[in-house]
Amino acid sequence: MIKILICEDNQLALKAISVVLEREGYDPVSVLDGNLAIDMLRKTDFDLVIVDIHLPYHSGLEVIRFLRTELKKQTPVLIVSAFSDPQIQRQAGEMKVSGYITKPFDPDDLIRKIKDAVTVV
Repeated sequence: MIKILICEDNQLALKAISVVLEREGYDPVSVLDGNLAIDMLRKTDFDLVIVDIHLPYHSGLEVIRFLRTELKKQTPVLIVSAFSDPQIQRQAGEMKVSGYITKPFDPDDLIRKIKDAVTVV
């Protein structure tokens, strides 16, 4: 089963993503802030990480940077954000992010991007 870390501080968005993933047969693990995301990444290997950009304690980009530089992992990452910021998208691209989804998102689009990200690996 594909294990996915979801890091999202909006509880409604977090629940929506989690429900969509469970319905598709994935194994989602949910956290509400950057500190918890970093702790989970230290302890557990994930097949995919879904991260919001604006998080308490550590931003989504800081979480991705930790994954890439500290842990030296190339785990696929999808960014989910309410903001379509070209600068953040550029920085995310430099960190080899697999995709960028703008909230509110279409569940079918989310699943399609997840499938694309995990089959690339």
